[in-house]
Amino acid sequence: MIRKTVVALVLVPLALLIVVFAVANRQPVTVSFDPFGVGDPALAATLPLYILVFILVILGVIVGGLASWLRQHKWRRAARRAAAETRAIRTELDAARQSGSGGRALPSPRIVSSQIVRPPAA
Repeated sequence: MIRKTVVALVLVPLALLIVVFAVANRQPVTVSFDPFGVGDPALAATLPLYILVFILVILGVIVGGLASWLRQHKWRRAARRAAAETRAIRTELDAARQSGSGGRALPSPRIVSSQIVRPPAA
């Protein structure tokens, strides 16, 4: 309940701010991608300022998400390896239980500290 209230208290004013920004910045701006053609650029786009800002924010979110995903590669790889090893140990244990231990104690699986997956530091 508290979470929904906090989200509403943050998102409603943010949505109002976005609408006010869009209404206040409807004038067209020209964005040039040609550093040498100042007077008549070869690569240029004319669009309202709020659309330009929204496009840049969306691109920033995409680039940030991609960078975060690439940085977490080693943790995902370690988690896959740990999951594969866990599956192998469980199937080995199930096979040992099915065949019966013959009065012997089943060996406990060894855990190597390099195989323990730790979450990234916050």
